[in-house]
Amino acid sequence: MPKMRKKNNIVMKRVFIIGLLSITVLSFAQQKKWTLEQCVAHALENNISVKQNENTLLNNDQDVIAAKGQFLPSINAGVSHNITVGGLEIDPGIFVSQTFNQSRLGFSVSQNIFNGFRTLNLYKQSKLTREFNEFELNRIKDDISLNVANAYLNVLFNKENLETAQIQYEFSKKQLKQVKDLVDAGVQPQANIFDAEATLSRDAQQVTIAENNFSLALLSLSQLLQVPFKGFDVEIIDIDKPSEALLYNSVEPILEYAFENRNEIKAAEKNIENAVLGTEISKSGYLPSLSFTYGYSSRASFTNLTDLEDSFFGQIDDNKGHSFGLNLNIPVFSRFQNKTSVAKSIIAEESAKLSLNQTKLTLESNIQRAFTDAQAALKAYTAAKTALASQQLAFNNAKERYNIGAMTAFDLDQMRVQLINAQSSLINAKYDFVFKTKVLDFYMGKTIAY
Repeated sequence: MPKMRKKNNIVMKRVFIIGLLSITVLSFAQQKKWTLEQCVAHALENNISVKQNENTLLNNDQDVIAAKGQFLPSINAGVSHNITVGGLEIDPGIFVSQTFNQSRLGFSVSQNIFNGFRTLNLYKQSKLTREFNEFELNRIKDDISLNVANAYLNVLFNKENLETAQIQYEFSKKQLKQVKDLVDAGVQPQANIFDAEATLSRDAQQVTIAENNFSLALLSLSQLLQVPFKGFDVEIIDIDKPSEALLYNSVEPILEYAFENRNEIKAAEKNIENAVLGTEISKSGYLPSLSFTYGYSSRASFTNLTDLEDSFFGQIDDNKGHSFGLNLNIPVFSRFQNKTSVAKSIIAEESAKLSLNQTKLTLESNIQRAFTDAQAALKAYTAAKTALASQQLAFNNAKERYNIGAMTAFDLDQMRVQLINAQSSLINAKYDFVFKTKVLDFYMGKTIAY
């Protein structure tokens, strides 16, 4: 018994240690901060739309196999056995009970020789359909990557806004203490304490609002990634000083690359090729078709009224037969079915070409707008930096004037509000510029990263 109790204690200790390690690992996993690259990779791997389109590609693979199989002959085999039980009149008025067994077997082969190249074009069309859906999947992945990057930058934007609000709150706490010291020294009136306390309360409210906005930004990103919000956080990227070097000098290289490489353009081009093949398939209805057939059959039968029948395999050998055939089908009049099919296919070709032109126009418009927006964002960012530097100097001067009693607390607070607005404007301008340069990178086929 002591040995058994000691063994149980050892087992319990091991279970406790394993449980403790598991909790530690889970806690560490929850506290892990996500990088932008990890967010994008996770979204691409787990997004429902991506998985649905991947399943579409798997179906397309099967369609290609099925279309390839149409080049092969079809082979069918069959076996049947029938039993007939009933009376049989062998002489006038004389009936006997008969049991008649008959077995039949055979197989047939059918091979298409020529059908107006329909089988070949259907095979090509199945491959084009797969290529089209593959480009469509890549387009969806591009959009998801851009959306994740936007959500990630929104988290960083709100994080920086929160830090600014916290800095202002800490400044207001120090300012309140300074005002109390000056009032106690008789330098400033008691009313300045109330103004400083009101400012501190307003800054505390701004911190709460900033915290809520930051949490909402994290929540939006976690929902986009389809991961639990609890414990979710991201790595802070240092984008403190984005420069003009992030901006492209001209929109022409972006347009040229996009027209040659963007997935929506390639998908539209594949759609045209598919429509052209559809026309060729429709035209095959005007052409004759030729096929070859071969068949083999045999039978064996037995009855209870005689035992003179040959053996089963002997009858099969005696009754075997072969058939060969060539079938030529020449279309003469299809009640306008071929004519309307070709006409509709030609219309589909024109629609596909128009769709490609529209896709190019939309892409060019989006790129031109993105380039113009990025240029404007750079100007706004440069202006915001200049405005913040000027406002910081003005606020520092106002503090000195306030400390010597040459400015009221209200006027100082107004200057502080202007400084906060300038800081917020710079943060907005910075992230706006960074994201819009990322949009241009996106059209240039670059990986969404920083």
